Amino acid sequence: MRHVLHQLKKYRRDTFLCIGLTAMEVVMEILLPLITSLIIDQGLEASNLPAVYRYGILMVVMAFFSLVFGALAGKFAASASSGLAANLRAAIYNNIQTFSFSNIDKFSVPGLVTRMTTDVTNVQSAFMMIIRVAVRAPLNLIFSFAMCLIISARLSMMFLIAVVFLVIVLGAIMVATMRIFDRVFKKYDDLNASVQENVSAI
Repeated sequence: MRHVLHQLKKYRRDTFLCIGLTAMEVVMEILLPLITSLIIDQGLEASNLPAVYRYGILMVVMAFFSLVFGALAGKFAASASSGLAANLRAAIYNNIQTFSFSNIDKFSVPGLVTRMTTDVTNVQSAFMMIIRVAVRAPLNLIFSFAMCLIISARLSMMFLIAVVFLVIVLGAIMVATMRIFDRVFKKYDDLNASVQENVSAI
């Protein structure tokens, strides 16, 4: 994994910008329900229209910033992941050029094509998901749980039970899908071999 991340090179900046902007997006989204509660408590229940307008404008501004942060985070995530994929393909290709005859006999051409195309594309997609979803989801969980504790400690315990249940279910799904992925990757090698033979025959 260290060797893969080393290929980020100049795209490290985009990666950290994406993580930071995603965190800011989550903060804006989590604070929106709090502002809604202030509108209800200090505005509607107290018949205080200036407070409703003030907090309403604040909500619109926060929603706008959340949208901007999310869009910029997506832009930097795409830039970082595509840059990583390009550098990985170049590194793999350069490494293949140094193969000895024993290496060439060991690795098939279809297998190497799969590594440079499908596998690198999967790494690219996974990296984009990690710096977006894997940052956003834990922060959402932490801030949401903190807000639940502030509102009601009893309610937060039910929330915690639901999270544990979801983790168990997702873990079981991941174990099942990993076996399917292994079979699919072997089929990819066979597919590339068939395409190569057909192109050579043509």
